[in-house]
Amino acid sequence: MNLYYKIWVDCILKAQSQPQNKNNWKFFTLLFISMAMAINLAVFMAILQRNILGYSFYDFKISFLEGTRTGSTVSFFVLFLLPPLLMNYMLIFRKKHYEKLIKKYKYYNGKLFISYFLTSLFLPFILLFLGYLWNKMV
Repeated sequence: MNLYYKIWVDCILKAQSQPQNKNNWKFFTLLFISMAMAINLAVFMAILQRNILGYSFYDFKISFLEGTRTGSTVSFFVLFLLPPLLMNYMLIFRKKHYEKLIKKYKYYNGKLFISYFLTSLFLPFILLFLGYLWNKMV
């Protein structure tokens, strides 16, 4: 939890330091960190279901939207984005908990947050590349 809170504090303080984020820093910080967490959750579930368990159990389908872009978007939102959004809201923004965290944790000038965010974005591609190399070697 310590690293989680450090990343949040770094993100919040970086967002608040930008004048254009004066009125919407809460929305953008919640969205960016939740999206990074959603990507991490999707990668974890894909590895767990395909490579470890061998079957899929984490699924959400709406029959009349199945196979459409809208159905995929709704499924991604419900399965992967909604859980981090709710968790982040409850742990960071509920009762302005972020104010206590800002006093407790050091500010890294956005470097900690951007490292986490970029790692989350590129991790799936890195894992795909490593998997490709592994299959070529075996």
